[in-house]
Amino acid sequence: MLPASRTGWLALIGLGLALAALPVLSTSYYVELGTYALIAAMLALSLQLLVGCTGLVSLGHGAFYGLAAYTVYLVSPEGAAQPLLVTLPIAVVVSGLAALLVGALSLRAKGFFFLMVTLAFGQMIFFVFHDTKLGGGTDGAYLGKPLLEILGWKLELTRRQRPVAIYYVALVKLVAMYLGLALLLNSLFGRVLTGIRVNEHRMRALGFDTYRYKLAAFVLAGMLAGVAGHMWALHRGFVNPELIGWHRSAEALLMILLGGMHTLHGPILGALAFTGLGEAAQLLTERKLLVEGLV
Repeated sequence: MLPASRTGWLALIGLGLALAALPVLSTSYYVELGTYALIAAMLALSLQLLVGCTGLVSLGHGAFYGLAAYTVYLVSPEGAAQPLLVTLPIAVVVSGLAALLVGALSLRAKGFFFLMVTLAFGQMIFFVFHDTKLGGGTDGAYLGKPLLEILGWKLELTRRQRPVAIYYVALVKLVAMYLGLALLLNSLFGRVLTGIRVNEHRMRALGFDTYRYKLAAFVLAGMLAGVAGHMWALHRGFVNPELIGWHRSAEALLMILLGGMHTLHGPILGALAFTGLGEAAQLLTERKLLVEGLV
C-alpha cells in the first residue's frame, strides 16, 4: 500500500510541500477549506486501516469521529477551553474505548452483516446525542477551542493568525498519521492484517488469532478517527449530531474509492479531490450533490 518507487515517494513529498505552501500562496478562505480537507483526509485515512488494509467495510466509523468532537465539548464547554495536550488524549481514549466495545460485538459478524451491524451501532451513538440534551441536542453546541499550549507555554495568536496555525496543526497530524500507518504496515502486525484481507482462513490455519488482530485494527482505526474528530473541534469550535451520522462514514468510503482502495495515500488524494469537487460543484449549480453524484 506504499509507493513502490522513488518517483512515488518524491510525488508524495511534493504533495506535502504544496500543502505546506498553501497558506502562503492563497487567501484565508482557501486556508479554511484546506483545513477541512485535511481533517477529511485524516478520517478517510483512519478508515483505510479497516477497508484497504484489513478488508473490513464499516459504516459506523464516523461515530468515533463525532464522539471525539463531543468529548472535547464535554471536557471544555464554551468559555472553559483546555490545553491541546489535555483534550487530545481524552478524545482519543474515549473513541478507542467505544471502538473496543463496538468492534468486540460487530466482528462476530462477517461481510455484509458486519457492515450492517456497524451501521446500527453508529446510529445508536448518533441518537444518543440527537434525541437528548447531551451536547445541545439537534441544535448542537459551541465549545472552547483547545488551547495551543504545551507544558505551560501558550502560542499567542491573533484572530488572523489562528486559522493558519490550525491548518499547520492539521497538516502535522496528517503527516504523522500517514508515517505511523506506513511503519505499522511494514511490521508483522501489518502483514497479518494484509493476510487477513487476502485470505483469513489461511491466516487462521497458520495459527494467528484473526479475531484479535481485527479487533486491534478496529480499535486503532477508531482512535485515529478520534484524532480527526478532535481536530474538527479545534478547527470549528462547534459540535452537532451530523458529525456522528452514517453519511460521515459514507463520505470517507467515497474518498477511499476516489483515491484508491489499496494505497495508503489514496484516502488523502480522495479527500482533496472530494473537497475540490464540492467546491467546484457550488460554482456550477446550487444542487452540488447532483454534480457529485454524476461524477
